Amino acid sequence: MGKDQSDYKEVTYEGYGPHGVAIFVDTLTDNTTRTVGDVRSVFNKFNGNLGTQGSLSFLFDHKCVFTFKKTDSLDMDEMILDLIDYGVEDEYDEDEEENSITIYGDPSSFGAIQKHLEENGFEVTGAEFTRIPNDLKDVTPEERETIDKMIEKLEDFDDVQTVYTNMKPEGIEE
Repeated sequence: MGKDQSDYKEVTYEGYGPHGVAIFVDTLTDNTTRTVGDVRSVFNKFNGNLGTQGSLSFLFDHKCVFTFKKTDSLDMDEMILDLIDYGVEDEYDEDEEENSITIYGDPSSFGAIQKHLEENGFEVTGAEFTRIPNDLKDVTPEERETIDKMIEKLEDFDDVQTVYTNMKPEGIEE
């Protein structure tokens, strides 16, 4: 890398895409003017509206997510009680096929949760931040195709790290 890492800033853009779908775009950029121009051009091209920062935050929960290998002696109730002080939720996902557990917590506790898992001998296989929509929006297959094209255009930019939407995933029924 030719540039110093400290020249990069994390910037989140949010707005409504086509068909009223809420879209969050997480970026890492050394030129916010270029990045906002790129993101705005895609929103405009797809008849969307780029909003002000924080305008859609009520539609998504910002969380940290950890996935780790399940051990035979693991008592999840006891583990959740240990981690509740770190802002970990009492709901978790278990993947029998992968023999793994996924927990969700407060993003500000990321380091503390990771340290606790490592100090207690858990093999962490994934650790990230995510945005989980509070309410999913139904879209038709044609609308989905348009929104997917918009997401693809956004993801084509080097500065774009992740794109989140509140579009209901395919095949999910109420």
